[in-house]
Amino acid sequence: MRAITMTQPGGPDVLVCAQVPMPEPAANEVVIKVVAAGINRPDVLQRLGLYPAPADANPGLGLEVSGHIHACGSNVTGWQVGDPVCALTHGGGYAQFVRVDAGSVMTAPDGISLRDAAALPETVLTVWQNVFAKACLKSGETLLVHGAASGIGSTAIQMAKAQGATVIATARSEEKCAFGAKLGADLVINTERKDFASIVGEAGGADVVLDMMAGTFMAGNLACLKARGRLALIAFNAGHEAPVNFIPVLQKHLTIMGSTLRPLLLDEKAALCDAVQAHVWPWIAAGTFAPVIDQTFALEDAAKGHQSMESGTFMGKLLLLP
Repeated sequence: MRAITMTQPGGPDVLVCAQVPMPEPAANEVVIKVVAAGINRPDVLQRLGLYPAPADANPGLGLEVSGHIHACGSNVTGWQVGDPVCALTHGGGYAQFVRVDAGSVMTAPDGISLRDAAALPETVLTVWQNVFAKACLKSGETLLVHGAASGIGSTAIQMAKAQGATVIATARSEEKCAFGAKLGADLVINTERKDFASIVGEAGGADVVLDMMAGTFMAGNLACLKARGRLALIAFNAGHEAPVNFIPVLQKHLTIMGSTLRPLLLDEKAALCDAVQAHVWPWIAAGTFAPVIDQTFALEDAAKGHQSMESGTFMGKLLLLP
């Protein structure tokens, strides 16, 4: 089969489409024939050598796919060859076929194409785990999400609105602010022009902040959270260090939490997949949430996909099509 390989860290040009052996499923795994694979920022970090794959992971890039079940391991129940699915992979999604633990596989949701379903697993599971399972966003509360035009941001805006929350989002250009507003955000702030913390404070504050920035955004996050607010950190795009006054954490009884999907145990990933299928798939079927696809690339053009990701000009999700 064809798959994207790399022999050393580096720029997008280290990504090479090569012939590699077909995967065989272990007892609790399935092999998926890939229709599409999502391109995510952790893939770029791994390519650069800044986000090494866990020891038990497939060293190849690609954390989410959609496609059809091609083969099932001897202990797998509930899946049959030909089933349309999407899945959170443990690496190796940039390929024509990929093996995945059966618990990390989800039925492709009604309401969108199988191709577009590849844009769901990594982003939806991240948002569900952090905003809903950990930060417990409720109907009537306010979510602040940074990066309105990113895959995570565009997903969080729609999911929070489907939950009945008020959504405030930030972005770094007027075009991306307009994109966030079109997705349903009640207020979008251009952080290149305005101080988000003061504007959120004037709007009443946030109950939950979903932050992929950290760094220079941290002080503002703490300042604009309401009493008993929750801050969920998922990345450090603005830096992993910052001088922060922690007095508001005590005064307002704030909670700061962080997580990543990849190191979770298989049963933890399976529980998240079950929760997403139960709660989020009905939103998709009802038309209240859908992934936004900015660009698609042929598998052999993975380097171009990474260039687009690193340019920061995309809005929504980027997909590879094997």
